Amino acid sequence: MPMTQPDADAELVDRAKRGEVRAFEMLVVKYQRRIERLIGRMVRDTDLVQDIAQETFIRAYRALPQFRGESAFYTWLYRIAVNSAKKALSDFKRDPLVLEGNRAGQEEGEETSRAENELTDGETPEALLASKEIAAAVNSAIEALSEDLRQAITLREIEGLSYEEISEAMNCPIGTVRSRIFRAREAIALKLRPLLGTQEGDRW
Repeated sequence: MPMTQPDADAELVDRAKRGEVRAFEMLVVKYQRRIERLIGRMVRDTDLVQDIAQETFIRAYRALPQFRGESAFYTWLYRIAVNSAKKALSDFKRDPLVLEGNRAGQEEGEETSRAENELTDGETPEALLASKEIAAAVNSAIEALSEDLRQAITLREIEGLSYEEISEAMNCPIGTVRSRIFRAREAIALKLRPLLGTQEGDRW
């Protein structure tokens, strides 16, 4: 049974198909941060993430006449983003230009921002350190996953997509999605157990 997209997206997509550029700009505004966050899980360089996001929306705009609404617009957009990121990474391997300064600056900025936010919540330095260790362990575990497991767990736990939406986005059966998410959770839990003191079988 084909999935239906949210009415708000459907209206904007229809208007964009009729040539209303402003309607597509509204879709860009709505989903840009989510797309950049997803791409950032695959590509660590800040400038490259923004370039790939821009390329994603350009490709989506050009392909809009072929979008039939059989899946949610965001699911369709996600697949374009993943393909764009894969292409960029492939080009990167052929012509490596690593911008370590940007990468280091991005990570330092993220740590500073997170620390400031958490300290304003009144947490103790010990709690903040534990929180940072857990976050680092989760990120490390996710990055160590195979590409298919990383995509599945990101869509489920970070983006909050349903199993049906993930199945559509990854073009695989729901059973495969469930298996990938289970395996990803187990791999992440394995890294977290020493920090959290949980036992095997506990959900992280």
